[in-house]
Amino acid sequence: MVDIVVPPLSESVVEATVAEWLVSAGDSVSIGDILVVLETDKVALEVTAEQSGVLSEIVAAEEEDVVAGQLLAKLDAGAEAAPVKETVQQAEAASTPQADSAPAAVADSSVKATPVAQRMAKEHGIDLDSIPANGNKIDKADVQAFIDGKSTPAPAPSKPAPKPASKPAASAEMPQRDLRDDEERSKMSRLRRTIAKNLVHAQATAAMLTTFQEVDMGAVMELRSRRKDAFKEKYGVSLGVNSFFVKATVGALKAFPRLNAEIEGDYVIDKSYFDIGIAVGGKEGLVVPVLRDADRMSFSEIEKQIKGYALQVRDGTLPIEALRGGSFTITNGGVFGSLMSTPILNYPQVGILGLHGIKDRPVVVDGEIVIRPWMYMALTYDHRIVDGSSAVQFLVKIKDLIEDPETLLIEG
Repeated sequence: MVDIVVPPLSESVVEATVAEWLVSAGDSVSIGDILVVLETDKVALEVTAEQSGVLSEIVAAEEEDVVAGQLLAKLDAGAEAAPVKETVQQAEAASTPQADSAPAAVADSSVKATPVAQRMAKEHGIDLDSIPANGNKIDKADVQAFIDGKSTPAPAPSKPAPKPASKPAASAEMPQRDLRDDEERSKMSRLRRTIAKNLVHAQATAAMLTTFQEVDMGAVMELRSRRKDAFKEKYGVSLGVNSFFVKATVGALKAFPRLNAEIEGDYVIDKSYFDIGIAVGGKEGLVVPVLRDADRMSFSEIEKQIKGYALQVRDGTLPIEALRGGSFTITNGGVFGSLMSTPILNYPQVGILGLHGIKDRPVVVDGEIVIRPWMYMALTYDHRIVDGSSAVQFLVKIKDLIEDPETLLIEG
């Protein structure tokens, strides 16, 4: 008998939720077959069969929270499912009324969709072809948005009775109030629950302060404009702003290494490597994949890695390994239109750099008022081991490197 267990998770992911079993107890499976889909706060994990056999027992039910190494199911390696099981299924399929077969036709759609999305569409009798996808595959968020959109215009009298899943049992921490007829309760996704828990933990644990600095983006913008066509032709990717800030951050961390450290109880862990986390926006929140040894990466390698991560986040294919570790984080709220913010630490890291929108502003240069592309930067740091003077100088170092990008070749 082979144990099917939860695979290793990243350091920042402590548990997952069983989202969907794609096989049932008694089913035959082959090597590589997807058995179950797990949802973490960051990504969806597909657990596959490492041996052929029969799934003899499912231990962890859907919606159950599990941790790394926990038993999910038992597999009888080398066994074969009883032939009678197939006969019963065929008999049941033959006796199914025609009216009940409509949802099954939905599952045969040629549209790419995740297993969870296919199940939801089948349960609601929705044609997958009619659901718009935000990525390459339709996922459960797309199906849920379609369902919500369809149900919104329905008049109140014809509104169906609330599903049991939408009204979970009251938790011990907070009693649930009675809902109005035009209210509906739904459980937060694991991503939102974990984000909430992590943010509260960071605020309760770290002594967070934020300092700000302004930076003239003129030199970087001019360099990008001058080199963008040749860069894209040679490397197949656009030259963005993030790669400049990754290099500048590495240079600043070398000058102020305590911002690359970590607190562990009464000890400080200093790191001589530079694994820079890049916050990427997903459908339900930010995830932070890591650029390993960013100090050794070229501009093109950084841009390709960030682009690849963004596509994986969009399609829900980001591997859990991409989220492991990280010594410092960069988040760019400017892509969403933010002009200034106070980012929260990606605990247990002690520093996070917040970038914002680039705007033309009148500034004084050499006694004259000129228009320059300007950006505000924010550094949130853990004051327990990072002094305010070091934090300010760290931002000034990034400012100096960005305003004279040639120095990035030396110090970044």
